Amino acid sequence: MTGAGAVTAGSMLANIAAYLLHLPASRWLGPEGYGAFAALLSAQLLVAVPSLALQAVVAREHVRGVPHDVLRALGRRVALLVAVVAALAVVPVSLLLDTPVWATAAALAPGPVLCLLAAEQGLLQGAERFRALGVVLALAGAGKVAPAVAVLAAGGGVGPALAAGAVGVGVAWLVAAQVTSGPRGDSAGVATRGNSVVGGPRENGAALTSPGVAAVLAAGQVQLVMMALTSIDLLLARALLDPEDAGRYALGAVAAKAAFWLPQAVGTVLYPRMADPVGHRGAVRSAVAVLLGIGAVVVIGAAVAAPLVPVVVGEDYRPVAGLLWAFAALGVTLSVLQAFLLATIASDRTVEAGIAWCGLVLTAVAVWLAPREVEGVLAAALVAVVLTTITAGWRALRSRVS
Repeated sequence: MTGAGAVTAGSMLANIAAYLLHLPASRWLGPEGYGAFAALLSAQLLVAVPSLALQAVVAREHVRGVPHDVLRALGRRVALLVAVVAALAVVPVSLLLDTPVWATAAALAPGPVLCLLAAEQGLLQGAERFRALGVVLALAGAGKVAPAVAVLAAGGGVGPALAAGAVGVGVAWLVAAQVTSGPRGDSAGVATRGNSVVGGPRENGAALTSPGVAAVLAAGQVQLVMMALTSIDLLLARALLDPEDAGRYALGAVAAKAAFWLPQAVGTVLYPRMADPVGHRGAVRSAVAVLLGIGAVVVIGAAVAAPLVPVVVGEDYRPVAGLLWAFAALGVTLSVLQAFLLATIASDRTVEAGIAWCGLVLTAVAVWLAPREVEGVLAAALVAVVLTTITAGWRALRSRVS
């Protein structure tokens, strides 16, 4: 299996596992309990944003020659910061989502551990150990999902299931650290790209400097707005719709998130070309073409599978079955938007993430003003995201990379 294939397989296995979690949860918790469970998982995604930025920074700095111990120290500093923020956010998030404090704390607990795990993944990515990275990605997905499913099967509620998932993430981090420190763990890459040396000192003899938390925060604001865009409709649906409809919307959002997360390896593979001024636009176009191709399959698959929804998760969810294709289309649009935002990180134009921040405000306002029904919230979110994606794409394809 090629490196790209390994990352693709690992990412898809992790994401498939994550979304399979929603099937037993929706059936065993019922619409009201599942609505709370899904909302807390969305909040968990937001607190995990720094880990996504951290992996990108660690991978970048690793190929520039920064030692493992320095990058792991950066991971620990970011994890500590996330732990403080998560602790302070427990009560406000609990009040916002109308969920128990204990369950909310369990949902936010993996945030710091995900940062430690991201540091290890960044080291593997920077060393171009894509097969090992694929294994770690799959392991992390299974570690988070399997314990939660086991607790749900044993009759546990929302809080215990989320706590079990947090423990599973911790185990995945420990295993990833062992993989990273294996036989090739301390070796530096020798591949070259252009005039730079991968795994060696900084180009042109520039002084080697240690990355700081500020570098992660700079990259993180792009990841933050992207994660917020993937969750804002679900969080507002929880607040605006009655509990039954909120639970149905949460199930439909599974299709949107699946369409968004399944092709994540596309960005991992094409990111180096996006960072190359010569191949930047071609890489962006290639990414969008691949994402739209995968997205078309997902949308068609969601439409075909719609009649199975009542059979798999129960009759309570029948009203949302016919909307699965539209939820999937929302996820496809978000995946394309993410590709455009990834291009801004690759070309060091993160200030252009302002387009996405404006899109987030537009989405929130549109959803808030939409009719208080599943169809209205979904239509408002889809229109706002499509407009944001078109604007971001126009800007990304016009910009020059120096």
